[in-house]
Amino acid sequence: MDYEVIFCIVNAGYSELVMDAAKEVGARGGTVMHAKGTANKEAEQFFKITIQPDKEVVMILVPKDIKDAVLHAVYKSAGLKSEGSGIAFSMPVNQVVGLSPVTLDNGSDK
Repeated sequence: MDYEVIFCIVNAGYSELVMDAAKEVGARGGTVMHAKGTANKEAEQFFKITIQPDKEVVMILVPKDIKDAVLHAVYKSAGLKSEGSGIAFSMPVNQVVGLSPVTLDNGSDK
């Protein structure tokens, strides 16, 4: 199976909103890192937003076939025009190890 990693950079405190939206369309989980933004006043004027320096970076590994749905869901819930003021992008993943298969409702693995 092919995978992509989605990075979503949002204002501090909005990572749970991102993960809730991603899980609604099939993502299983993610990793949150705390970060500090370095944008300048020109960027604030260009995007017509106030940039909060404290950020959270949410990394979500997803099967390639749901990448577009996850990107759309997280942008809809926490995009630039929301309080989360987030951006999201994806990158291809060449190899993945350590993932367990999805468990079906009857408890058997497939």
